[in-house]
Amino acid sequence: MGNGKDAQLGITFGIHVGQQNITIDELRRLWTLADERGFGWLSIWDHFYCATDDADPHFEAVALLGALASETKNIQLGCMVFATPFRNLGLLAKSAVTIDHLSGGRFELGLGAGWHEPEFTAFNYEFAPPKQRLDMVEEGMQVMRSFLNQEVTDHHGEYFDFTNAYINPRPVKGTIPLWIGGLGEKRTARIAAKYADGWNIPYVGPGAFTHKAGVLREWCEKEGRDPADVKLATQLGFFMAASDDPEVMRKADEEMKRKTPHQTPSGQLPGSPAQVAERLAKYQEAGVTALNTAFRPPVDWEALEVFVEDVMPQFA
Repeated sequence: MGNGKDAQLGITFGIHVGQQNITIDELRRLWTLADERGFGWLSIWDHFYCATDDADPHFEAVALLGALASETKNIQLGCMVFATPFRNLGLLAKSAVTIDHLSGGRFELGLGAGWHEPEFTAFNYEFAPPKQRLDMVEEGMQVMRSFLNQEVTDHHGEYFDFTNAYINPRPVKGTIPLWIGGLGEKRTARIAAKYADGWNIPYVGPGAFTHKAGVLREWCEKEGRDPADVKLATQLGFFMAASDDPEVMRKADEEMKRKTPHQTPSGQLPGSPAQVAERLAKYQEAGVTALNTAFRPPVDWEALEVFVEDVMPQFA
């Protein structure tokens, strides 16, 4: 999610936060900062359980987005991404349009397959094999595209069935941008080329981002679509230290290892502010124009303040 500035004009930054192990007041502080301090958007994720521990506190996405829409004025907002199996897509479309009106037309919607099996099992959702979940995402993108662009939807598919389904009122700006997230080059990239307005490519290095952007161009050519019509964003874990003090940097590195045990360092932003700026310059050279800084609470507010004041202006 982002506004896709030209590379020569810099990088537009957003905030992506998993709403786990955090209070509503802290979330409010985060989205207020994003709204007032130059970020382009704020997105949340769609889980019932935390990435850290299934029993840890965690807020639901749709209800939280209503508050986010009502309490901000400038940033784009959305969910990166909604798990397609979790909700009736007609209900999700109605929720999306409602949130869009609450925000004055700033809402963007992402769809994905879901991946955390324990939450599927605990809440009585079938955790289908990966191919079937991706099939659901692809059909779901077709359905949601119809809901967001047409007044009436008739769809009778393998996973979804709707008859004369009206979505009124319509989105504030006539439609809502539709995103997909993931890394797959055979299915996800093709679905993005065929149906999406944006593809979020999370936790990759600059070289991998460039490669996947090329894959998208190839799929767009096959689908007869202009690649410029599909915005690209990447997402990196925010683990910057507030200074170059060795002890501060050591603690930030420990937090990264604790919070992302299954992710590679190439998809993170560790180090001092100067080191992070140097790394971001490589992403800029690779063509990144929209970048999610991803937070897993607790938030390091001091480091975030340094990032806003000292790092972001270098890429304006």
